[in-house]
Amino acid sequence: METDVRIREDVERELYYTAGVNSAGIGVAVDDGVVTLTGEVNSYHEKLEAVHAAERIQSVRAVACELEVRLPAVQERDSADIARAVANILDWNECVPPGRIRVAVENGWITLEGTVDWQFQKMAAAAAVTPLAGIRGITNLLTVNPAVQIENAKERIQAALRRCATVHAANVLVEVHGDRAVLYGDVRSIPERDEIERIVWSAPGISDVADHIVVRCAPAESPTVA
Repeated sequence: METDVRIREDVERELYYTAGVNSAGIGVAVDDGVVTLTGEVNSYHEKLEAVHAAERIQSVRAVACELEVRLPAVQERDSADIARAVANILDWNECVPPGRIRVAVENGWITLEGTVDWQFQKMAAAAAVTPLAGIRGITNLLTVNPAVQIENAKERIQAALRRCATVHAANVLVEVHGDRAVLYGDVRSIPERDEIERIVWSAPGISDVADHIVVRCAPAESPTVA
């Protein structure tokens, strides 16, 4: 499909121009707008950056990441060292509630457990430890348990979506059932969908978001120039 060829070329260019990503070691395949990344990278941070680079491309509907993290010998660290580093980083991060997160490390894989009040705290905890040398992955099992509840959550969320310049709110339907928000509709890109999720999660009292939004492929355009 011509659109898939264009997407693959654009993803390859984006990987090449993304700082910290060695595009030479990454293979790109595209089928009906779904991108699959294969190969090896030198860090978990590089793996995430490669995924984000693919998500930024127009008409990408989803990204399947099959990249393997192969740590250089100089970055190999034992589980105890990583666990201490993670604990110290979380203790010094003002976005993370103190004493609420349990950390486990096995073979370079970090698991975060516990309860936080906001989704941004859950995301901040994972983001804070992602750049650590010697890690192969993160499993974020933190649960969001809002400390406050508000009325008219649906109306507040819809108003926030309308205020956002990067979101086409008319294509998004929001339902709120207690502390759970459900999203339907279609958007133009994965970053737009991610921004909608961020806005919804920012509503006080929301502890769960079910995202059924679909990324629709845009009409084919003229080939881009490197």
